[in-house]
Amino acid sequence: QLNLVESGGGLAQPGGSLRLSCTYSGDPAKRYAIGWFRQAPGKEREGVICINSIGTVTERIDAVAGRFTISRDDDKGTVDLQMNSLVPDDTGVYYCAASRLRYWTGNFMCPPFEVVGRAAEDEFSFWGQGTQVTVSS
Repeated sequence: QLNLVESGGGLAQPGGSLRLSCTYSGDPAKRYAIGWFRQAPGKEREGVICINSIGTVTERIDAVAGRFTISRDDDKGTVDLQMNSLVPDDTGVYYCAASRLRYWTGNFMCPPFEVVGRAAEDEFSFWGQGTQVTVSS
């Protein structure tokens, strides 16, 4: 069992920045790939960015390339999402989630969001409650 809690959401102007944090707790012996998903009003939830269980490989959708970065600190039990150059289309509820589905050479990998599309969320077993991000002037 893994517990996930998001924090750091809020209101930002276009071009601004926000930093979200996902704090996780549970079995310290297990490592998970951690991803961030978002759900915009009236739209389906989509995978945005993810980091593998040892923090060496990330996956992201094209829409956030060059703007969003993800990092993890397993000593603190946190995965942070730094969002820069925000645009109104970034508005939504942001969720962090954990996966141990894709195992490869000693670590758990992230799904390639641009390839698997909506099916990506099926690979994540544990979810936080979400935090609202609103980008508006």
